[in-house]
Amino acid sequence: MQAKKRYLVLFSAGVCFLLLFCFGGIQVPHSRRTLDYGPRWHRSLRVLQPFRAGEQDSNDDANVYISPQQRREAIPGFSGKRCRMESCFDVSLCERNGFKVFIYPQQKGEKMSESYQNILQSIEGSRFFTPDPGKACLFVLGLDTLDRDRLSPQYVHNLKAKVQSLPLWNDGKNHIIFNLYSGTWPDYTEDLGFDIGLAMLAKASISTENFRPKFDVSIPLFSKEHPRTGGERGYLNHNTIPPYRKYTLVFKGKRYLTGIGSDTRNALYHVHNAEDVILLATCKHGKDWQKHKDARCDKDNAEYDKYDYREMLYNSTFCLVPRGRRLGSFRFLEALQAACVPVMLSNGWELPFSEIIDWNTAAVIGDERLLLQVPSTVRSIHQDKILSLRQHTQFLWEAYFNSVEKIVLTTLEIIQDRVLQHSSRSSLMWNSLPGGLFTLPQYSTYLGDFPFYYAKLGLTTYPKFTAVIYVVTPLVSQSQPVMKLLAAVGKSQYCAQVMVVWNCEKSLPVKHRWPVTSVPVVVIEKESKVISSRFLPYDTIPTDAVLSLDEDTVLSTTEVEFAFTVWRSFPDRIVGYPARSHFWDTNKERWGYTSKWTNDYSMVLTGAAIYHKYYHYLYTTYLPASLKTVVDQMSNCEDILMNFLVSSVSKLPPIKVTQKKQYKETIMAQSSRASRWAYPDHFAQRQTCMNKFANWFGTMPLVYSQMRLDPVLFKDQVSILRKKYRDIERL
Repeated sequence: MQAKKRYLVLFSAGVCFLLLFCFGGIQVPHSRRTLDYGPRWHRSLRVLQPFRAGEQDSNDDANVYISPQQRREAIPGFSGKRCRMESCFDVSLCERNGFKVFIYPQQKGEKMSESYQNILQSIEGSRFFTPDPGKACLFVLGLDTLDRDRLSPQYVHNLKAKVQSLPLWNDGKNHIIFNLYSGTWPDYTEDLGFDIGLAMLAKASISTENFRPKFDVSIPLFSKEHPRTGGERGYLNHNTIPPYRKYTLVFKGKRYLTGIGSDTRNALYHVHNAEDVILLATCKHGKDWQKHKDARCDKDNAEYDKYDYREMLYNSTFCLVPRGRRLGSFRFLEALQAACVPVMLSNGWELPFSEIIDWNTAAVIGDERLLLQVPSTVRSIHQDKILSLRQHTQFLWEAYFNSVEKIVLTTLEIIQDRVLQHSSRSSLMWNSLPGGLFTLPQYSTYLGDFPFYYAKLGLTTYPKFTAVIYVVTPLVSQSQPVMKLLAAVGKSQYCAQVMVVWNCEKSLPVKHRWPVTSVPVVVIEKESKVISSRFLPYDTIPTDAVLSLDEDTVLSTTEVEFAFTVWRSFPDRIVGYPARSHFWDTNKERWGYTSKWTNDYSMVLTGAAIYHKYYHYLYTTYLPASLKTVVDQMSNCEDILMNFLVSSVSKLPPIKVTQKKQYKETIMAQSSRASRWAYPDHFAQRQTCMNKFANWFGTMPLVYSQMRLDPVLFKDQVSILRKKYRDIERL
């Protein structure tokens, strides 16, 4: 009897299945191109692997062919979900014209936030910018895309139609879109409200789920007060040791009573102990916070008001960085600047510039689900590791994050490295001083060619230098200072070559007028009489070290050799003789320049100085044409600009060697001749230069020093060096 019932049930089920099949209840795809875009398709799409055209999936839909166009259309508002550089970026544009960036003109009547203006101005002031779209490799919208929260006053409406109407849009190919905020209450999704097509995203708070590796760039969330250029230095310089501070772990911020991001912040009170762990969250935010007020709000608000946030930042070893409504938080950059090691509690956040930065060297990556374990975890970190973490926060802050300009330039440099893979930077370049923005791979991809990595690689500098003498007056006799200078430099055992940059109105003298030297003398005659030519990256310089000399400099062979010996210990700095200093003029509220002999100095003039030849390349390539135009128009200040550049890269002062007591007498002698030192407006011009340069750098990069090195004390081999450099003592 039971068996008959089972057969009857099976028979009934079979009949029902046949009826459904015959009347269209279940459909079998008639071709490989028929797709079901229902909820199940969206679930399977999220786990698809990166694809190439013509490939088949190996998941549940393995028997269904999916074209690239159908893949893009499957995700509403996000047609380039699976984009990679090789599939959605035309590299050939960059190969033709180099890596250049074009910004669309701002459309009339369109509003634009100050933050987005800062981004565009940073690009326009960079070496990447081109006003010609025909020469561009990358395109940036003139429409403000930073804030895509529909409730924000900065929200730009009808962006979809405006973007689609752009003549070069081309479905977003070779475009990059900057975004800080996306989505709105209550779910704060990452949807920008328009189809970005095949464009790249430079986005804050982006999730690992939506981040397209080696295509998008994760940027930090920064406030509208974030400086466009320059930026403040980190605070570790003022409080280097001990590694432990007053507090172990701190946080102060909003407590979300409901909605996304509330779980972690509502649980902070479990860890707060009002002693070394200070985790504070207030309910007082938003217009209707009292509607959602709970029994703990009054106590939390009262505790919140007891502490000053800045005081906590400056006096804590670790800073908690939990997610906000979105994955990113302002607390991240604030912690970096304060040398407070960030403890990240934002699961699924693709950390800023994760493609190039090893965040394990500067942050503690936690798990939101393990909040209660955070205090014991940070307390277990050894003090040596803490000091290392804090030092690295300062490096990263100053190298990539302390201004909008650096955030933008880092984004562009990352993309350039992808495009020009044969000359991309190594991880060491990105993660050690001076950082990727100052180590240009177009110069070299070998670390040993830069002055910053000798110690790390166990290398020593090349034991020779090239003297570059800058000549602006004609040679009329053998008694001129340049002739004596040539002879003195050529006698040095460390001199490999003398190069004369002839920037004089009159033609070169005949060969027999030049002194005979034991080293080659190469003369480069410049057709365009510009003062910046002294710092061109000449291919004829075979050595690491460049001894830069003015034609009327008075130096002995022993002075030259001692300066070179010192430079080999400090290859990333300027080492030389004539020192100068800067100061802040409170009456005029501007920077001043002085040649007075004081204990402090911040510049060593390149009329008699040694530095690495890489700075020639950096001076020519990194600095904008506007600054070099200032130098050429005034025929002045090129030495000041070089000092600004080297100090901004090294974050260190130059080094003065051997107090040369006759230098004042030399200056007086120069004043009696037709020297630019004797011009009545010479110092006024240099004051002007100081302020123009500081304005471009966004800060004053020069660093004061009181250190002077002489052969009696250098490396403490007193008796040996006194015999070796005895002529200096007689000066």
